[in-house]
Amino acid sequence: MEVSNIFEQLPETLSGEVFKELVSSGGVRVERIVSCGQASPEGFWYDQDGHEWVLLLQGRAGLRFDGVERVVVLGPGDWIQIPAHTRHRVEWTDEGRKTIWLAVHYR
Repeated sequence: MEVSNIFEQLPETLSGEVFKELVSSGGVRVERIVSCGQASPEGFWYDQDGHEWVLLLQGRAGLRFDGVERVVVLGPGDWIQIPAHTRHRVEWTDEGRKTIWLAVHYR
């Protein structure tokens, strides 16, 4: 049995987003993502084979979905369900503080 804290052992500096797998079993993967001012590269879209459920724990972020004009803004406590093959990108993350995400990937 392992006990840890989602807010501990955060990277000091970030040149890019930092992904840490917390657990993986039976087609489900849970990861912590830490961002600070990062965004998806221009023209890049995530198009994942599985579904993704994302909870924003700290900071703020804007997500853009292909074909949708409005950017979805997430703050602490906000979550979103992203169905498989829904093209999306990270438009921006908070530059003033670390943005911490909890992402659950599943099929």
